[in-house]
Amino acid sequence: MQRILITILFTIIHVVSVSAAELTAVQIYSDNVLLDLIKENKHLSQVVIDDCQLVQDIEARAVKSQMPSYQFLWGDMLAYGVCVKKDVPLGLHYMQASADQGLSEALEQLGRYYHVGKFVQADINQAILFLKESAALNNLKAQLRLANIYLSGDGSPLDFPQLYVQLHQSVTDDKKNHKVITSKLSKLAEKMPERVVNAAKSGKY
Repeated sequence: MQRILITILFTIIHVVSVSAAELTAVQIYSDNVLLDLIKENKHLSQVVIDDCQLVQDIEARAVKSQMPSYQFLWGDMLAYGVCVKKDVPLGLHYMQASADQGLSEALEQLGRYYHVGKFVQADINQAILFLKESAALNNLKAQLRLANIYLSGDGSPLDFPQLYVQLHQSVTDDKKNHKVITSKLSKLAEKMPERVVNAAKSGKY
């Protein structure tokens, strides 16, 4: 009887040890790591990969600490129902809070949502407003979307030189993006006087 009890005890200890090893605590992301994940659009998938263990920590940093990167992540989690109950209005609230603090990715995403009408009613003027702010922070996605909007006939021609400067000065090691930028610059130049294009190239706008 004693041997059986000892065997059962060792079995329980072994199971607990294995379970503990499998449930190793995941460390909260540093701000720089999270920003890199957001730029690569891997922030939501990373939360899932980490078995949703960081939900409370993420919420605390978004709600209490009001860190823009975590406000963006928390807003996305709520909007898409990742590891939490889906709540689109609350999710948009935290995306807006992040944008208000100047996170370019939040500004770009809200601009994109207003452009395509995702979660909100399509509003080209609101889209341009967000995208211009994001573009000014060197967000290439925002700059390229803004170029598409301008080239489709929306927006003010007075804003073309500023975007031309931003794209002209953009940096990318992606060959595909480089070709797209070159194409947008060429098409924007067609819509501006030559003297304005030359001034934009020299960074006078």
